[in-house]
Amino acid sequence: MIDRERLRRPGWKILGALFLVAVIMTAAWGMRAGARKMAFFRVRKVEIRGTHYLQPNEILARLQIDTLTSLWDDLEPLRQRVRHHPQVSDVRIERRPPGTVVVIVQENPPVALIQTASGLLPFDSLGRQLPIDPSRTTLDLPIVASMDPVLLKLVGAIRAAEPRVFARIEEARRTGKDEILLTLAPRAEDAAGAAGSKTMPQRKSLRVRVPLDLSVERLADIFPVESDLARRQAHVGEVDLRYRDQVIARLQ
Repeated sequence: MIDRERLRRPGWKILGALFLVAVIMTAAWGMRAGARKMAFFRVRKVEIRGTHYLQPNEILARLQIDTLTSLWDDLEPLRQRVRHHPQVSDVRIERRPPGTVVVIVQENPPVALIQTASGLLPFDSLGRQLPIDPSRTTLDLPIVASMDPVLLKLVGAIRAAEPRVFARIEEARRTGKDEILLTLAPRAEDAAGAAGSKTMPQRKSLRVRVPLDLSVERLADIFPVESDLARRQAHVGEVDLRYRDQVIARLQ
């Protein structure tokens, strides 16, 4: 005789639920194993997203997908092959049945060009040379005077936090033990105005002196100073941010 009171106890319900989950997982595993053998699920297309400097054929070469690769094969080996590319900081791979693999790449961006024996080459914020050919890819990057990890880290932080400033940096160099000089291109509106005027002098680059322990957000203090001086038709040649809570502008 079935003990109905015993069946109503929570322990039997938990065991029953676990058994059901095990049955479902076993069935799913069996279906996936069967699907891997079906030609219908062979990978016929690879979509690569998120690349800017990387060439898609480099990703394809690392994936090593052939005509026998199934959409239901383990994706982790593919992910690791792409992840080990020095230009890749992260990668995600998704399936899109019946036969498409989607590779979403997060690139490790270059932050500066450094003069080497082989010419100007791109580096990241950690001082690693990146496999980008400047002769094939347009690189609008600042030039860092030397292989200085502090400079590269600073330029990388500016790129991440103050892209408006980064877009204008022409060069970054140390001018002292605790001092850095950034050379910024003229504001776009100033350059455009000078180009369209016969009387307005061509604006020169702006020098920005900063301390070694600069808070990157403080670079935004440059903009209101430039705007105010431009309204007064004064030409600023240098901005000094080395002093706490002060912005010193030196006119040309």
